[in-house]
Amino acid sequence: MDREPHYRGGGGGGEVALLILDTGHPVRHFDRIDSTNLEARRLADQGECGPLWLRADEQTLGRGRLGRNWVSEPGNLYATFLFPISEGPQAAAQVSFVAALAVHDMVMALRPGLSPRIKWPNDVLIGGAKFCGVLPEVVGQNPTRIAIGCGVNVAHAPVGTPYPVTALGADLGLGDVLRELDSSLTRRLTQWDEGRGFAAIRDAWSERALGLGSAITAITGTRQMRGTFRALAADGALVLEGDDGTLTPIHAGEVSFAELEALRRKPT
Repeated sequence: MDREPHYRGGGGGGEVALLILDTGHPVRHFDRIDSTNLEARRLADQGECGPLWLRADEQTLGRGRLGRNWVSEPGNLYATFLFPISEGPQAAAQVSFVAALAVHDMVMALRPGLSPRIKWPNDVLIGGAKFCGVLPEVVGQNPTRIAIGCGVNVAHAPVGTPYPVTALGADLGLGDVLRELDSSLTRRLTQWDEGRGFAAIRDAWSERALGLGSAITAITGTRQMRGTFRALAADGALVLEGDDGTLTPIHAGEVSFAELEALRRKPT
């Protein structure tokens, strides 16, 4: 239901409509904007806490993990969920896993025939191909506010990427995808309970994880390590077990998975 037909954002994106989802979360819909995460930060600077969604038909400065560019042409879903938590910013690291589970739930609801897997920390893959980018950021304090940016390939996938990509299918409506994502994310955030339920999140994430128990290579800075993806730690780190049994937590870096490489080599 259209509750506020005109709203102008700070990113030069033009007028948008403010819609209300079934959860009660409002959606500020832009035709074009620099980045929904950047708009979330601007709103947080102005005192906005949410919860609310920011959605754009097109982004001019879309970003992915590690500051990489995220192609944001019309036809796909580009949205950010802004919400407050009572805990400090340190709890925000766990949100990556919450968001990944929500995306996985969304795919299972809309495309039940697919078998998505989660690649640490929050990439959800279909047949080894990426279709969604998730970017959680702390955008405000007192109270802590978190923005979860989600870019979902629906109608098309970008070309020229260094890894396989796919899309959910142009027959899906973007509004339907957002509604299902909002519903899934709301359930998973409730389960997470600002960290008090992270054990359940970690168990659910591990059940859907790609490469758990298999060989991996991790690069952190100038250091390269090989071993087995043994577990997801209580703080969200990937636990690498070396050949000598040494356990090393990986909090950030590039990780390649032998299971994923084998999956991508399978004939289609």
